[in-house]
This record gives sequence, structure tokens and C-alpha cells, in this order.
Amino acid sequence: MRKDWSGRTFFMIELNDFVREAGCRAVRHWLRVNNNVSGRGGLKMKRLGNLWSVIPSVITGSVLALAIPGVAIQASGFPEIGPLPVKEVPKESLAKMGQRLFFDVRVSGDGAISCATCHDPAQGFTRQTDKEGKPMALSDAYPGTRHFRNAPTLINVVYKADFADTGWGWDGHMGANLNDVLRDQITESMMMNMDMRLMHERMKQDPVYVQMCQDNFNGECSSGKGRKALVAFLQTLVSRDVPFDNDSLSGEAQLGRLLFEGKANCVSCHNGPYFSDGLPHNTGVPENLEIFNDPLRHIAYRAVITNHGVPKADIWRRDVGYFLVSKDYRDVGSFITPTLREVVHTAPYMHNGMLQTLEEVVEFYTAGGGHDDPLATDLKPLDLNGTEQAQLVAFLRSLSSPVVPTAQKVAIPLEYEPIDDWLDVKN
Repeated sequence: MRKDWSGRTFFMIELNDFVREAGCRAVRHWLRVNNNVSGRGGLKMKRLGNLWSVIPSVITGSVLALAIPGVAIQASGFPEIGPLPVKEVPKESLAKMGQRLFFDVRVSGDGAISCATCHDPAQGFTRQTDKEGKPMALSDAYPGTRHFRNAPTLINVVYKADFADTGWGWDGHMGANLNDVLRDQITESMMMNMDMRLMHERMKQDPVYVQMCQDNFNGECSSGKGRKALVAFLQTLVSRDVPFDNDSLSGEAQLGRLLFEGKANCVSCHNGPYFSDGLPHNTGVPENLEIFNDPLRHIAYRAVITNHGVPKADIWRRDVGYFLVSKDYRDVGSFITPTLREVVHTAPYMHNGMLQTLEEVVEFYTAGGGHDDPLATDLKPLDLNGTEQAQLVAFLRSLSSPVVPTAQKVAIPLEYEPIDDWLDVKN
């Protein structure tokens, strides 16, 4: 690494070795920081979707020099891990409107489930157990269907777009921004199965939403305003008092951090303040056969991959992962790197919930991951002894708040109350 005349950090990449060893996916990793990244000599790297185009006439020799302003790069070349940046606090009344919508079953088509059904605040905004308290590896879904993935946490989800340029979800197929993701999730048939026009009308029929829309938007309700309110609520779901962020690591956790950034090389994928490179990787996680043994889950899976144009969707007996988006067979079995923040509160782990504890996760990677082809290019046995594994787990625990961030459930009467001044209320 070097600094140029303006003090900006830049790093040198031997282009031939870089491309041969890491491939196109790693190019996205190195260059995803800004939509346009300028380099010395007028070099321009421009993002096209998830790829970057290089203007080749300005590359001389085999060395590519990039200057990335405002980004701390570790000696390893990966974005430096550190505290999350402070975001602007959303308008309180707008966040409260979003909170009410989050718990409102009327946001679903038949009024049976809410966002909190699969993203339960008491369970780290995931779904860890069913109604009877039994552990769940895979999430439920809209009545009459069952999902084939583990529901990811919503804590810190507002930071995702700041540190990754792939779409949301385990396979990266959802949305370019959080508002779009909400639209996709609300209207998806196996999620909320809601028509946005119906959501619009239901909000207009509720006096509380009528007043909230008037207060926050100075106008009548709409589904778009509802999504903006939900985004504001999600902006409140951020980590608090995290030991790692407060520089209050235990001695064991400090040793675990050295392993995380060194011998274990976790930082190659879990980097930056969000602890995720936002890119797809294949680590060989075993298939959860419940996806194929449970008819409702299998139907849901087949429907999704068919609707996204996966070839021969009827014969797949594995989760295709990022292949759903890329249609590149090298991406079969690859999934977007999840954040490690609040990991203590968000078990089970992996896209299909196959690992139940952090100890199991560390043991899995110590053994070099699972067995698949192709695996992530840099995945290999870590040769960590029992003490080192415990130290690494201690560091992972330091990335979580002492108490899981939560939100108070909003009681929503389903019978509408009369409006005293109904003649003066615009609906």
C-alpha cells in the first residue's frame, strides 16, 4: 500500500496473478467501494450491475493501481473491520408508523401473518423456534407454504447497502435498495402475498394510519408511504454497546481477533465494519434435506428457481444459491456472506440453518468447510486447536450487544374505532 500526493490510500495489484488466483468475483470485492473508482493515469473502473468494466487503454504493463478515498484497507488488502458508522436517526413518528406496520397482520394478504412472524424481535429478528418452542432450521412462510431458507436477522440491515453491492437475501436476488426489498417481500406469494393496491386501501381504512400519514407526509395513505415508514423502523434496529465497537474485548477475545484476521483468515470474507464482503461464496455447507423431503418446502423452492429461469428446475436436488442470479454454474452452492454482527442472538447459522452453535461453525471451518466443487478459492483447513477455537468464538461473541436489540410489539385492534371529527378527516 502507498499514499499519493493527496494522502489517499491506494494499493497495487499484480493484474495477472490477481486474476488467475482470485478471478472476477474478487475483482468485484476489491472494486465495489464506489460506483466509479478512479486510478492513477486516468484509470476508470465503472460498475455495471455486479461487474466492473475496465477501460483497458489506460492499463500499462501488468500493474493496476487504484486510489480509493476514505476507505481503510488492511495490510491483507481487505476493508478494515471496525465500528459501524453512525447513521442519521430517522424521524421518530415515521419509525413508529413503520413499527406498527411491522407487527400488523393486515400487511399480509389474508391477514394471518406479519413481518414479525418470521423476524421475531424476541429471537434476534429471526425465527429460531416454532410456536411450540421447537428449534427451526428453516423459516415458515405464508399460510399453505413453507420456506426453504433460514430467515436472516434484520438487525443492522440498513447498513447492508453501504458495504455490499449485491442484492438482499441469501442468494442476492432481492432488490437494489431496502425499499425495493420490502416491496418484493410484501408482494411475494410465499412471503406476505399482498397486493400493494390492497395494502393502500387497508391503510386508508384505519384511522390510526390515516393520522400517521397526515402527520408524516401531509397527505393520504399509500403503500409507498408505508414502505418508507418500514424503512425508518428498520433504521432503528442497530447494535448497541457492542464490546468490539467499544474497545472492551476480553483477553480471550483479543486473541480471537488475531486469529480472525490472521491464521483463520475469516476476514477474507467477513470484512469491513459490516463484517461481510457482500459476495457469494461456496463453503460446502451440507444440504438441508428437509427442503426436498417436505412437500411444501420443495414446492416453494421449485417455484422460486423456476420463476427465476433456472435451467431444468425440476431436477435440482440441491439449493442452487447465487446461481439463481448469475446463471454461472461456478456459482452453484454459493451464498452471500452474512454479517457477523449480533451473531450470538441469531442462531441457527448458514443459509439453511444446518449449524446450531458458534462452536459448530468454528469447528466446521477449522476442518476446511464442507465438501463441494468448486469451494471458495481460499478455503482450507485452519488447523486450530481447541484453545484457539474457543478464542475465536470469544471474538465472535464480542460482535453482539449484551442484550439483543428489540422492539415493543404494537397492539393493533382489528375492529376500527369511530372517528369523532370524521367530517373533517380526509381519507
